[in-house]
Amino acid sequence: MSCTESFNVIEIVYADNYLVVVNKPTLLLSVPGRGEDKQDCLISRLTVKFPSILTVHRLDWETSGLTMLALNKDIHRQLSRQFQEREVNKEYIAVVYGHPEHDQGEINLPLRCDWENRPRQIVDPVQGKASQTFWQCLECLSDRSRILLKPVTGRSHQLRVHLQQLGHPILGDPLYAHPQALNMAERLLLHASQLEFKHPANGEMIKFCSPVPF
Repeated sequence: MSCTESFNVIEIVYADNYLVVVNKPTLLLSVPGRGEDKQDCLISRLTVKFPSILTVHRLDWETSGLTMLALNKDIHRQLSRQFQEREVNKEYIAVVYGHPEHDQGEINLPLRCDWENRPRQIVDPVQGKASQTFWQCLECLSDRSRILLKPVTGRSHQLRVHLQQLGHPILGDPLYAHPQALNMAERLLLHASQLEFKHPANGEMIKFCSPVPF
């Protein structure tokens, strides 16, 4: 059953007997964090309506947009495998500081956690895990650019670090933007705008799109 409805601030884009696709708002955790003040999150809100729901992948606290969840363990395994084998097509829209030198490109930088400054991630050519992002400039304004991002891998903070390393941090990014870029937006301007994958029940490709709220 397809639907679009609001549930405790969560927009349910699609739901059937196997999976749910939702539009996560910014400033909401995907899963609970440490401490009583970090228990309110996407999965806890959705559990009220879908008691068996399981997280398949996560969006950062500040990132908004599409995310999928499974309704049983077998579907969770199937969807997780699609992510592991890079069969899920993901697109994000970001607004970044300045103007890239080229219209499009590819970023390959190995990433790992900066353990002394968690949750920050850093580039590490020795211990980092391979990460790949394709990008395309959609629009250049006076002091910023709108960028389409297609990550191949799904490392933590991958898009945020890659754009920072490109010299064009995402506006409003409290972890990776320099002060000027941070103050140019009230939130992180990163949104998961498209999600395409095989439906685990019938193998058909299904695609969802979410309007960018900035």
